[in-house]
Formats: sequence, structure tokens, C-alpha cells
Amino acid sequence: MATAAEHSAKEIAAVRRADGESRTLAASLPRLVLEARRIAANVIHGLHGRRRAGAGESFWQYRRFVSGEPAQRVDWRRSARDDHLYVREQEWEAAHTIWIWPDRSPSMAFASKEARDSKLERALIVTFALAELLVAGGERVGIPGLVSPTASRAIIDKMAQAMLHDDATRLSLPPSFVPSPLSEIVVLSDFWSPIGEIRNMLATLSASGAHGTLIQVVDPAEETFPYAGRVEFVEPEGGDIIVAGRAERWASDYVERVALHREQIRLETGKLDWLFSTHTTNRSAAELLLFLHSGMMVSKGTALGVIVKAGRSA
Repeated sequence: MATAAEHSAKEIAAVRRADGESRTLAASLPRLVLEARRIAANVIHGLHGRRRAGAGESFWQYRRFVSGEPAQRVDWRRSARDDHLYVREQEWEAAHTIWIWPDRSPSMAFASKEARDSKLERALIVTFALAELLVAGGERVGIPGLVSPTASRAIIDKMAQAMLHDDATRLSLPPSFVPSPLSEIVVLSDFWSPIGEIRNMLATLSASGAHGTLIQVVDPAEETFPYAGRVEFVEPEGGDIIVAGRAERWASDYVERVALHREQIRLETGKLDWLFSTHTTNRSAAELLLFLHSGMMVSKGTALGVIVKAGRSA
């Protein structure tokens, strides 16, 4: 069983490798995808607040009138209650927040010979690359409990540094937090946690109305159970050891249990209109990145359609 120090060293190496790989991955995507992302951002401009003064329809705050400004900007009703003139500022309505949470628990360090990366490396690579693309499109991106939402072009550096200096216990599921109703949440994990814990996580994250996507990142060996003979299995997070005398006899039961577990997750996410998909680490990271990126554009288009229809009916 790997010690805490060994896991920490693996995680540091994975973060540093993912930093470089994610930059390459983000840069390798077709420029048309980036352009489409910018166009989509322009279309939905005005739907979500960024708590900054500017053009928009939502009230943000009152501020003192500054000499030289047009007199029509003065809010006379508010000014009548004081000895000063006040301007009614509107909120700058722009991109909403996207939370990305990569599972960095010990079970994610697993990698078989068929895998291109460990599950941890793959989750980090996609997290960094997706954040880079989203920020390039004007979005704010954060990691729950680790990085506050930001539109900084140095988003990968911020995330990597936060992880390298994070001494908190590595959880298998995101920490409890309350996202805004228009937030998008992406969770990258192997999701081998009990279905009850996953159900509770979904209930907490969706309570405010946020939408999300769960991506189960798995190793090829976790899909097919390619073991035979006497095999000793070590639980990476609890340290429990299970010995199989003839492991090949376990394969069919294992595959059935995995299928059942996934079906339970799909049922829970389906109730909330969330998405659930699986990704195997012997496949391309770009494939997963494009899936997530495209899915966010589609969900935004749907949200825009709902608002337009509501406006027409009104």
C-alpha cells in the first residue's frame, strides 16, 4: 500500500505533467472551436452577472455622481433622500461561473499498462485544458474549496500552484458548497464511492438550481477486469486487502456490479437533468475535452432558448 508521502509525490508529479500536457492539448484544438466559443459567448451576453458595473439590466449599486457625467444618469429618487447626487449602476451581465473539480484521492493514481495516463493525470490534464479554453472564451472558472472563480489568463498556473500547496485531505467527491443557480459544475472522478454518497453530493450541488456533468474517469483494467490466478487487491484509500484465489472467476460478477453502479448514477443524474458519461484512460484526452466543451455550448444555447421563449410569452 502506498504511503501518504508516496501519494503526495505522485500527485505533485501528476500536476506538473498535466500542466504541460494541458497547454499542448488546449493549443492543439482547431481554431474554429475557439471562434465558435467566442461567438456563443457573444450570443449569451447579458444572461449572467459578473458583479461588475457596466451595461446590463440588473441593479448593482448606487454611487456618487461625478462632475462631468450626463445629468440624465442621476437617480433623482435616491438623490432626494440625501444631500448628494447618486447614479444607479447596472450590473455587467456576462459569463457565468463554471466549477471544475478533479478527484485527487489515492484511488486516482492507478494506471495499468494499457493506459496512456493515470486517472489522476487524465483528470488534471482535462481540468487544466478545459479551464484554459473557458477563460479564453470569457468565462470565470474555479475549483470548489481550492480556487475562487476567476477569468485570469493564468488560470492553469493558479490551479497548479493551489494544488501543489494544498495540504487538505484528498476527498473522493467534491466538498459541500452552494453554487449560484446559473453555475455549471464538472466533476471528474472514478466515482467508485457508494451510490448513497454520490446521491447526497448531487442533492447538495443541485439544490440551488446549478447544472452539472459527471465524468467517470476509469482505467481500462477497471472496465474489463483482466486478472487471472491468485491476485492480491489493495484498496488504495482504506488499505484493505482482498485475495482472489482464481481472479478470472470474479470477472463476470465484477462487470455486472460496475454496470449496476453506473445505471444507478445515470438514474440519479437523470432526475436532475445532469449529464453522466464515462471516459477510459486509453482513449484521447482531446476527445473528452471536446465532449465537455461542446456540451457546455449546447446547454447554454438551450438556456438562451428558454429565456427567449419566456420573453415572447410575456
